[in-house]
Order: sequence, then structure tokens, then C-alpha cells
Amino acid sequence: MSPRVAIVPWGDVFEDWLDPLGVTPERFRDELTGSWMFGYADALRSAGVESTIVCVTSRANGGAAWTHRPTGASLRLLSPAAAYGPACRWMLREQVGDRRDPGTLTRAAVRHLAPYLATPVLRLARVLREERCDAVLCQEYETPRFDACVLAGLVARTPVFACFQGGDYQDSRLERPLRPLTLRRAERLIVATGTEIARVRARYRLPPSRIVQVFNPVDTSIWRPERRAAGRARLGLPDNAVVVVWHGQMQLRRKGLDLLLEAWDGIQRARPERDLRLVLVGRGADAAEVRARAARLAGVEVLEEWLHDRVQLAELLAAGDVYVFPSRHEGFPVAPIEAMSCGLPVVATDVHGVPDILAAGAEHGGLVVPRDDGAALAEALGALLDDPARRAELGRRARSRAESAFALDAVGAQLRRVLLGEPA
Repeated sequence: MSPRVAIVPWGDVFEDWLDPLGVTPERFRDELTGSWMFGYADALRSAGVESTIVCVTSRANGGAAWTHRPTGASLRLLSPAAAYGPACRWMLREQVGDRRDPGTLTRAAVRHLAPYLATPVLRLARVLREERCDAVLCQEYETPRFDACVLAGLVARTPVFACFQGGDYQDSRLERPLRPLTLRRAERLIVATGTEIARVRARYRLPPSRIVQVFNPVDTSIWRPERRAAGRARLGLPDNAVVVVWHGQMQLRRKGLDLLLEAWDGIQRARPERDLRLVLVGRGADAAEVRARAARLAGVEVLEEWLHDRVQLAELLAAGDVYVFPSRHEGFPVAPIEAMSCGLPVVATDVHGVPDILAAGAEHGGLVVPRDDGAALAEALGALLDDPARRAELGRRARSRAESAFALDAVGAQLRRVLLGEPA
């Protein structure tokens, strides 16, 4: 029997993440790809390890056992603990302010307790035993779900690991006293970025042996440069247009789309005779605002769609000449790696993860600029738009970097060694 790892996403209930994307549990099961967890499932399978993805959702009606069709991973849906619903309805959602009456203070305390009530610890432990999991991998260690996973792992006698995908903050006041305790009970932390490794070691005084650096993987057989013609045909783009692409969740400030659109306006004004296009692909809470701002600019096309088919999305990326990544906050982003695998040079801000992805800068196929610096973003992007030979060379380097550092087999082998305790 193949070894098996349980992958547990962060948050309270998964609809908090999926509802803004218009994704139902059934679409999650049948279509959704692209998330870090599916990349991990694919990478682990390449190393002979099966995965069980465990999601907590108020729509599970007690629970469900499915198969995630794109990856073949087992998918278990669990209802939150019974007290979670009443706690969410009763907790204080606004600031306490000057109020000090017992009712207000109690409701404020429930707000910090509610995230811990989301995870059904005993049911999670039961799933770990039923699925015969050899390890638990929790998304984020700075979350109440991680603390609950550690407890479930103790009950099921299953070692618990956690990875970092951007959660470097705490929302509940209960986390501060609990987190040092649960981190000591966890096996190891899987962290892709050097800055986060330094933060965790300094804050929790963890020895180097408790933290291992492993990058997020991409399937380089799907994300390929050869899809350029198909992508341009789908978008209706002429072959002589110079195209910049971006994809992800449309969050105006977090993803830096306001910065990008402002920079694009300057780029267009400086090159009025050129056929320059900016293609934005995705959905999210700020999609309407992104469309409204884009409508006031020349050459911007917004494809408001969350594409579940990785082949189709790879075609859209390959249609571009340059990939832009203007984010202000990330954990370890997969989007620029997908673009690099498609042979695109990348212009990215120095947000978490990017200095690790493009550790050698242009030698790894990209240009890194300070976050929140629209002038630097416009200058780097404009320089590549004006230099087709350099774009082509950086694109080749980007593809080479993706193949050597982020391919499924390379990352899968690392994950297997870490999660199963095998020798290097």
C-alpha cells in the first residue's frame, strides 16, 4: 500500500475562500486546480505518495467522501464542530470600543474562540485513521486550524507538519499562548521563503532542524511555451501585439492591480504608436473595480473568469510576451512560476517568495522591483517591452529555472523525504 498524507487547508470553513470565486463543493471536486494543495498532491503522487485533502465546510451535511477528479486525491468534507455555528451568530463582529458591559466582553471573547470551534478535532482524527494517513500537512502554522490539527494528530497518533503559504499573522488572541506549545508538538515546518524561515526561528526560537525549505511545485508538462498560438487565437490577439499577462484573484490592493493599472497608463502614453496589450485573468472581490479602472485605459483586456482547466490557462499565459506580478502581499506565489514554466520573463515586486523564486534575478528569468513602487514597475516593464531579444533570453532562462527548481518530481521527492522521515 502506498503511503498517504492528509492535506488540510487553512481557514474556518472553505466557503469563505471559494464563494467569492463562485466555486461550489461540486465544482471544487470536479474542476478546481491551481491551488498549492493540488500542486502538492500532484508532486507527492509523482513520488509514490497518495493524498487525502480534508476540508471543513458547513455545506457537508455531516460529511462526504469524494475523489478530486483532476488530481485523483481522496477528498473528505467535514462539518464544523456543532458549537461553531452558534458562536458565529453570537460573536461580536464590530470593535469593542469603550463598551465594558459583560455581554459585549463575552461576545468579543467568543470572536476569538470561534476559529477554534470550526475544526471538528475528533472527526478529523477519525478520518486520519480511516484513510490510514502516515502524516498530516496543515496549510499555515499561524492559524487556529494548525493547533487543532496538532491535537487531532495526537489523538490519531499521526505526525503533524505545516507549510507556509502566506499566513504570517494571528487573528485570535488565543493563538499567542497556544502556538509555542503546538509548534513544539509538530514534527517540522515546510517553508519556501528565506524571510519567513528567519521570522519563525527568531520568534519561536526553533532549531534549524525543525524547518525545511521546499518550494511549491508546478507541472511543467502542462505549463509550456508551445501553447502561444492557441492562446493568441483564444484571445483574438494579433501576432504583432506585445502582450503583458497577469492571472489570479482580483484584489485591487493586495495583488497590486491598482499599481499595475497606473503603471500601464504611463507605459501606453510613452509608446502611443505601439500595439501593447495588458490581459488580466481571474475573479475576486474587486473584479468590478478592476473592470471600471481598466475601461478608462487603452489596451487593457479583463477576462473575468476563474479558469479550472490548467491547459486553457496555460494557453492564455503562453499567449503573452511578459508576465507581471505587482503584489503587495504573498506567501509563496505559484502564479509567476506557472508563467516562467510557459517561457515568459517575469517583472515582479519583491513580495514574499519572489526573492526565492528569482534568487539570481535576470539569470533566473526575471526582474525584481520594490513593492509599492509604480515608477520602478513601469520602468522595468517598459524596458522589456522595448527589447524583444532580451525578452526571449529571459524567457528561456525562466523556463530553465522552473524545470530545475519547481518541477513535480523534484519537489515531490523532497516532500516525501520530509513527511515520511526518509533519508536524503
